[in-house]
Amino acid sequence: LGAGKTTLTKGIVEALGAAPRDEVSSPTFTLIHEYSPRVFHIDLYRLDTEQEVSTLGLDEIFDRRAVVLIEWGERFPRLMPEPRIEIQIEHAGADERRITIKGLPDA
Repeated sequence: LGAGKTTLTKGIVEALGAAPRDEVSSPTFTLIHEYSPRVFHIDLYRLDTEQEVSTLGLDEIFDRRAVVLIEWGERFPRLMPEPRIEIQIEHAGADERRITIKGLPDA
């Protein structure tokens, strides 16, 4: 929590021209924000089971030609698409973050 997931998302959404950064917020309670037909921001933090996640219609979103940014996707690895790019943000100090980016498999 508080690592900068939404801040990173603001930059990506704005860079893609989908929305100004001040219109991007965490979808913690709404679960999914659609910024354009090609950019989605999803937060799975409040969900506990694969069954709950399956009600969101992620398969339909994954079938689109879209950028799908998912917070807390590591909680449900079996439901994540392949190939994909994973970005991990970790606290590395009070004002520092360590960011790891990897393609799975061969994204």
